[in-house]
Amino acid sequence: MTLARPSTGGALLLLSTAVAALAAATHSDGVRAQIAQPAVAHVQNGPPELLEHYCARCHNDDDKVANLSIADLRDNDLLIGKHADEWEKILRRTSLGEMPPRNKPQPDPAMRAAFIQWLKGSLDAYAAAHPDPGRATLRRLNRVEYANAVRDLLALDVDVSRDLPQDNSGYGFDNIADVLTVSPTLIDRYVSVAGKIARIATGTSSPRAFVTSYEVPKDGSVLNSGRPAYNERASDMLPLGSRGGGAFRYYARHDGVYEVSGWLNANTNNETDRLKEDKVSVRVPLTAGAHTIGMAFHRTLAPDESVQTLRNDLDKVPLPVDAPKPLPLDVLVDGVRVQQISVPSYRLSPRYSQRNFPRDVLQIDVAGPYDARGKVDTPSRKRIFLCRPRAASAETACAQKIIIALAHRAYRRPVGEADVAPLMKLYASERAASDFDHGIAAAVEGVLVAPHFLFLVESDPAGSVPGSVHRVTDLELASRLSFFLWSSLPDDTLLKVAEQGKLGMPGAIEAQVTRMLADPRADALTKNFAGQWLYLRNLDQQRPDIRVYPEFDTRLRAAMARETEMFFGYVLHTNRSLLDFLAADYTFLNQRLAAHYGIAGVSGTAFRKVALDPAWHRGGLLGQASILTVTSYGNHTSVVKRGKWVLENILAAAPPPPPPDVPALQETHDGRKLTAREQLELHRANPACASCHVKMDPIGFALENFDAVGGWRTQDAGQIIDAAAVLPDGTKFAGFDGLQTILLARKDEFADAFTRRLLTYALARGLVAQDMPTVRKIAASAAADDYRIQTILKGIATSAPFTLRKTPAK
Repeated sequence: MTLARPSTGGALLLLSTAVAALAAATHSDGVRAQIAQPAVAHVQNGPPELLEHYCARCHNDDDKVANLSIADLRDNDLLIGKHADEWEKILRRTSLGEMPPRNKPQPDPAMRAAFIQWLKGSLDAYAAAHPDPGRATLRRLNRVEYANAVRDLLALDVDVSRDLPQDNSGYGFDNIADVLTVSPTLIDRYVSVAGKIARIATGTSSPRAFVTSYEVPKDGSVLNSGRPAYNERASDMLPLGSRGGGAFRYYARHDGVYEVSGWLNANTNNETDRLKEDKVSVRVPLTAGAHTIGMAFHRTLAPDESVQTLRNDLDKVPLPVDAPKPLPLDVLVDGVRVQQISVPSYRLSPRYSQRNFPRDVLQIDVAGPYDARGKVDTPSRKRIFLCRPRAASAETACAQKIIIALAHRAYRRPVGEADVAPLMKLYASERAASDFDHGIAAAVEGVLVAPHFLFLVESDPAGSVPGSVHRVTDLELASRLSFFLWSSLPDDTLLKVAEQGKLGMPGAIEAQVTRMLADPRADALTKNFAGQWLYLRNLDQQRPDIRVYPEFDTRLRAAMARETEMFFGYVLHTNRSLLDFLAADYTFLNQRLAAHYGIAGVSGTAFRKVALDPAWHRGGLLGQASILTVTSYGNHTSVVKRGKWVLENILAAAPPPPPPDVPALQETHDGRKLTAREQLELHRANPACASCHVKMDPIGFALENFDAVGGWRTQDAGQIIDAAAVLPDGTKFAGFDGLQTILLARKDEFADAFTRRLLTYALARGLVAQDMPTVRKIAASAAADDYRIQTILKGIATSAPFTLRKTPAK
């Protein structure tokens, strides 16, 4: 009997009718205790003569330089929280020594220090007395969070993020509430994906065979002579002695036989055809569930890597002298060889006859299932089907038990009749048309599109006054914490602590942070926070010119990203100092990346921790090729991009955007190719450009010994590189080592900048002036603890913006 698939109509109606209601952030029935407002400490009057004597000439209502006027500022603003934006801007610029400008009269150091101390203390005192968590916005899970939540909810090892459209970014991250909009088209997409997930997880998907393809990451044709096959292990999922292959995660929907096919390179200058002569296939049995499918050749001890000289005239193409040799090709399932195929070492065709590189696998297809057998208890089915009804009369009670447990985990809170009834209705409708399992699948689909799963829903105490501040419930705090650290749902341990009301006890949040960072799911901080903070996600889009950088290839790109990810993860999980990001005496390398850096003694494809010699000019983020590559152009470095990256990500002092009519840099003069320094010196002749470049360029010049793919060099445009630089305050330094010294001297600024970025990510919103006292408090706490990274994470998790909520205005 053919069973009908779960209908998406009910799930779509459930989602569509609930989203609008949630947007209003409904109030809860439980009354929560309002935070007591302590009395404001007395704030002494600050020295008004500093603003009047040194700032008013430019920052007045007429000139309003930098869009700032101090005409309306009064000392007692700080007693009532008025003009916080302006006061924070003044504090930052004065603390950095940027105001007054250096070509203007300056206050004496004692006056400046007294002013900074007074202003910072006043702002922080008001913030402590009047906690302000900022505007509350209903937030949708982004596609990565949704995929992770599905994985953890259903024990389903399938990445569904690629089935959803890419999310917009704001303030540098793609989890910002204000940009995670919802449209009818997106809702339709969520419903479609939810239906697919529900059928896979419950084992009710169609047994019809279809093909899943995986294209192995490869370089393009080299010298128009085909795609090279490297004589080394291509993936950690392949055996150690393998080469020229690939592996990927595949989910078998049913027990059965599956056809695994490999498309091989033809050793020609046209590797895009996918001709049937280059396809090999075998059939293997697979159990339902997730598997690693791989194909690979054997590594050779003395490979022939010669490349023939090619001609466009086919009549003159030399034929191979030796006959093709049989090569063993392993088919692997979960790291174990299940079959071996013998393939010729090259293929002769009427069009091409070269044998330029060893054969390798360009693409792997898995088709199936064939001869599908009945349902089996996959991890997902075990997670979902908590009971199996023995009779039709027991089905409704069993379904209700399953749905309550599923909704409880999905909604991150206990569920009531109003939550369960719509899902039971979906179940009953589909059960009537098919069977029990399909009914459950319909309910699962409903859960996956329910607003309480798709959105981080928070409510306010009944009768709370708009603008008033209260603590979020323990359950809401648990969700904030898990999506911050894991980009996913709370686990049973965190949920239990929250349901018992223990998350607010002293030390409870810190204990949970420590436990959660030890969990593999905390790698989400590396992938999602560091991946965006450090621009690692942009690395795949970098296309260095192979004529200028012929050594750049897919292996090197992957190694660059891996180094930085392992470096960040090591600092995070071992609770190292933030200062390692600026200057560390270690990094993580494999042979390919070590060779790129000119470091000997590192062999093999596996990454390992390597102690660094200062003479290698590495250590810290700015010595890593990933950062240096994403801040360059395809065929040359960029002093400006690198300087801007450091200002934005290391010092939180981003320059203003350039005007729209900025001319391109002049690359030659009088027929001579100019160095980067010479190009920018011409560019800075324009005073409008000089004001920003005076901050960016010295940093970029210090990194000019690194080429556009992070390799070390000493010359540019045929001239010795001059890496000397002068900061706006007159400080002189030279090269990468000098820049590290400068940044370490400004370590408090870096701690402040890192805290800002991490707090933005944690709160899923842009920071405002009211958040700056929190940033200063957390950064100061970290500084007192040797700048340890977990001190900042715990400071954020226990901070007022993270644990409090403001009742929205009507």
